[in-house]
Amino acid sequence: MTDNAECEKTSLDCLKEYYLEIQKKYGLSDFGDLNEDFQIEKLSESETEFLIREIRKFITEKFSNYLRFIETILNPVNAQFFVFSVIKTLGPDDKEKLKEIYKKLARKEVDVIELDIQFSEEKEAEFVKDSCILWKELKKDLLEIVGVIKKNWDVKGESNGKKYFD
Repeated sequence: MTDNAECEKTSLDCLKEYYLEIQKKYGLSDFGDLNEDFQIEKLSESETEFLIREIRKFITEKFSNYLRFIETILNPVNAQFFVFSVIKTLGPDDKEKLKEIYKKLARKEVDVIELDIQFSEEKEAEFVKDSCILWKELKKDLLEIVGVIKKNWDVKGESNGKKYFD
């Protein structure tokens, strides 16, 4: 490829080519699927020699955000006020499902510590593969929980004198 042809490529095209190499090497998900779930196209704005590690960081950031939100629901100490409205929409089964999701996400947090301490392209790729599988599972469960919250948001239950919102 000539320099001119190389210059005509967008940084996103270059990212996709670079990703395709590691995708084939490690049997990773399709770029489009990974991008849809974890917005990895943002990596086209930066340069890196370790693309797989940067992809892992995007996945980790998303998982951490959900982990913190679920933690706030399960243990609402110093929670934002709206969290109490969310909590009262959830039944025991929903809370149990959130506990299971929390455990899975917390396990991933521990895995990330190991990856941060000692880089291994193979282990990073395995993390990305496993995380994609896990996200497909968690996404379904999280959507169910969000559905319950939205459905019950305006339902007035027994207050027993304790009201979060009227």
